[in-house]
This record gives sequence, structure tokens and C-alpha cells, in this order.
Amino acid sequence: MAQQHASGSTASLPVQPLPSRGSGEHRRCGWCRRVLPEQGSVGRPRLYCGQACRQRAYEQRAATQKAGLPGDVVLVSRADLDGLQDRLFQLRCALEDVQTMLAERPTKAELERSLADLVHSTGRLDRLWVTERSS
Repeated sequence: MAQQHASGSTASLPVQPLPSRGSGEHRRCGWCRRVLPEQGSVGRPRLYCGQACRQRAYEQRAATQKAGLPGDVVLVSRADLDGLQDRLFQLRCALEDVQTMLAERPTKAELERSLADLVHSTGRLDRLWVTERSS
């Protein structure tokens, strides 16, 4: 659920557990989201790709703590939030189009076109979460 603060928009996101070793998933840097290199079986798993990302993450944690915000709060600019809401609206519309079409007994080509639009809308949303941050 999103909340409005004087410092900008915030949104709470669930904290995702890091993939375990051998799970087949790539571990990502806790700051920039780049894929972390494979690591041996000894030692603690890396959380960041380098010192710069570790420092940026520390600065963000310190700033949110100083502002009295919970640690799982994410600050989002109004433009980014508006863009996300626009993409979610596009996805909802694409889903409604497919639902309406199914009630009208579509041809295979019509259904394939609507499903392709739906996949296209979802793909744009997915890119929002894997984009690397600039340091």
C-alpha cells in the first residue's frame, strides 16, 4: 500500500529472501540489482557487487532511519509512481479486453493478438523491477 509523506511518495514492498545456493536463481546486488558472480560454498553470501553499492545501501538505510521511516519503505518520485500506475492501467485494460473477447467467442487469430498485447503489457512492468540503478 502506498503512503504519501512530505519527502515524497512511498510504497512498501515485501522483502524477498535471497535465493539459496544451488537454487538455479541468480543472486542480485542489494543496491543496483546486477547479477552477483557465483560464489563458493564457504563464507557468507555476498549482498552487494562492490563497496560503492554497499555504501549507497548504507546511506539509504541511514536516511530512512533518520527520517523515522520503516526499513522496508521505498521512496518513489511522483513521475515514477505515475508511470507505474499508467502501466498497471494498461495491463488492467488488456486483461479486460481478453475477458470481453472470451465472452464473444473470438477467432484464434483475435485471441492470439489480444494475448500478445497482454504479454507485451506485462513485459513492460517486469522491466521496472530489473533495471539497474545508476550509482
